Amino acid sequence: MSILFEPLTLRGLTIPNRAWMAPMCQYSAASAGPETGTPNDWHFQHLAARAVGGVGLLLTEATSISPEGRISPNDLGIWNDQQVRGLRRITEFVAAQGVVPGIQLGHAGRKASTDAPWTGGAALGPDQGGWTPVAPSALAFSERSPLPDELSTEQIAAVVQQFADAARRAAAAGFRVAEIHGAHGYLVHQFLSPYSNTRTDGYGGSLENRMRFALEVVDAVRAVWPEELPLFFRTSATDWLAGDAEDERVGWTGADTVRLAKELQAHGVDLLNVSTGGNLPDAVIPVAPGYQVRFAAAVREQTGLPTAAVGLITEPGQAERILADGRADAVLLGRQLLREPYWPRRAARELGADLPPARQYARA
Repeated sequence: MSILFEPLTLRGLTIPNRAWMAPMCQYSAASAGPETGTPNDWHFQHLAARAVGGVGLLLTEATSISPEGRISPNDLGIWNDQQVRGLRRITEFVAAQGVVPGIQLGHAGRKASTDAPWTGGAALGPDQGGWTPVAPSALAFSERSPLPDELSTEQIAAVVQQFADAARRAAAAGFRVAEIHGAHGYLVHQFLSPYSNTRTDGYGGSLENRMRFALEVVDAVRAVWPEELPLFFRTSATDWLAGDAEDERVGWTGADTVRLAKELQAHGVDLLNVSTGGNLPDAVIPVAPGYQVRFAAAVREQTGLPTAAVGLITEPGQAERILADGRADAVLLGRQLLREPYWPRRAARELGADLPPARQYARA
């Protein structure tokens, strides 16, 4: 039997297969008025199509815990009950297809308040419908980015509470997996990396201090998230900084990720979604098929924490080998599912697995 199509049980939840949909921002929600941050027909069809396509778990795009935590003014949010009602329409449909609905909870930090990528992705000031971003330190992401305000300890505590409130709303909206976004240069990642965190208080300096915010968020979310449901954490396993004579900058590393994984496991995280990069604009990344899998494998081997691998996983045989070799417990597909929403069904045919179609499509 294909391992890719074996179920995976985490806590009291069984996910029917191990081909999962990665979070991908759509930049398509309303940016003003009562519908701000609420999913619309675009989000419904985007997620519904992949559910019918046969993924085992579907993760929403990064869904912001607060208005100022959005990457763009058009991101999804989960800071009010109007948004909960819109999301519930999606989770009910996804679950009816036998697919597990999951949500990624995020805060963009210093990478917030930007335009959609197809209009250039430029930073938006308060006079352009944007706002002043916040971050662990007053360091801009790039020369084109605004200088963020450094968070006070009181503001940090408020953000932790916003994560907990968002998780409570996510459960009410019908999600069965919650994932904390700690990757790609967004707020949690900014606290973790010495490249973006130069604080001198209890949230900066040593690795233990830089992990403090992430663990506080995990504890707050785990406290309100149903005990029988799994909690994921997405990490960027490396900033891709060489740290050599040619580049003396110091960033987050694979070894740091293993140490973080051990702490996350002790604090109730059930799976690490392992990506890389995103914390600096000029990183040199050796992109190739499966280029991030080795980081997921290292965490799994050294900690025993289940992992999901992501990044240029495009072919069924490739995904199957990753799992068969014990390098990850599941694979996440992003752009490949944009190109091919029914990829899991093709994979099932190629791997000889049984993935029954929706009854409305059975005659095909």
